[in-house]
Amino acid sequence: MIIVHHLNNSRSQRVLWLLEELGIAYEVKRYQRDAKTMLAPPELRKVHPLGKSPVITDGDITVAESGAIVEYLLDAYDTAGRFRPPAGTEARRRFTYWLHYAEGSAMPPLLLSLIFGRLSKSPMPFFVKPIVKGVAQKAREGFIEPQLRNHLAYMEGEMAGRSWFAGDAFSGADIQMSFPLEAFAARGGLDASKPHLWAWLQRIHARSAYTKALGVGGPYELMR
Repeated sequence: MIIVHHLNNSRSQRVLWLLEELGIAYEVKRYQRDAKTMLAPPELRKVHPLGKSPVITDGDITVAESGAIVEYLLDAYDTAGRFRPPAGTEARRRFTYWLHYAEGSAMPPLLLSLIFGRLSKSPMPFFVKPIVKGVAQKAREGFIEPQLRNHLAYMEGEMAGRSWFAGDAFSGADIQMSFPLEAFAARGGLDASKPHLWAWLQRIHARSAYTKALGVGGPYELMR
């Protein structure tokens, strides 16, 4: 039996979604973030040394990292190839690219935006606060926000004429891309002005497995 070690407000929501798409039986073991630090509880270290989510156990096998979990589940359980294009095709190349782009390229500027946004609001001596706020603002205006706009424009262009990230068919790459794009919609400037990405969000929200996984995982607030 697959066990999803599910942390609230985390990337493990994507794992639940993929399992629902695959129709695999699984169990959810829940962990709650610290209300002040928003860090994962130490109990997760018993599952994986880094103590982070997502992580799954499948019998004696433990798999961490979203992309690795997607690939493991597709290798082990998607025998019909419903959610990964055939090897050697352009769709497969795009699948692999977006599977890695999601965490390797899309998430870093979003995380920087979150960190620098928190930095300017953190408790500190009054005489330091103007300096910190000034540094944070310069970082946001000079680097972070241009990066966010650049990635949004790139993804919007890549989705022109396509329904899904790998091509014409829904795949695991769309599941992997859901977290950064939901985060862009929540905090990174994605709205109806990017019609291709906006329409893609509506398509994933309409999938029954997405809705069911959200019900299993519980409400979550991205980039909190």
